[in-house]
Amino acid sequence: MSGKRTDYISWDEYFMGVAMLAGMRSKDPNTQVGCCIVSRQNKILSIGYNGFPMGVSDDVFPWSREGEPLMTKYPYVTHSELNAILNYRGGSLEGAILYVSLFPCNECAKAIIQSGIKTVVYDSDKYAGTDSMVASRRMFEAAGVECRQYVRTGRKIEISL
Repeated sequence: MSGKRTDYISWDEYFMGVAMLAGMRSKDPNTQVGCCIVSRQNKILSIGYNGFPMGVSDDVFPWSREGEPLMTKYPYVTHSELNAILNYRGGSLEGAILYVSLFPCNECAKAIIQSGIKTVVYDSDKYAGTDSMVASRRMFEAAGVECRQYVRTGRKIEISL
């Protein structure tokens, strides 16, 4: 008699993998960020990635990182976390867990807190120490939002499409 598989992926691998896969939808030439929001019962509630709002042409608006402020992407791009929160149509996100490939900025932190999400699991923290990230951490701590960095397992997952 054979037993069940033992090499299946963990919940953290699964949800961070979904977040990273979502980030691959981003057309941003520099930073592709994905997000996956899940319930405490491990059900996916919403997904998002960084990009322009619906109806704002990514062929017309700029993707530049430098230059005159209105000629850069920054005033126009919606971050993955906010997209995932706004994409959710199922009611409350109270108590949910947010998986994201890049630690949230202060603006996204406010939306995360206001939506009732209680846990943030992030992969990269490449902007740690910047004012935006310090502000995020302060707000998360004050609001009782748990933050933890995803622990990479080194597992390779390949999907042929």
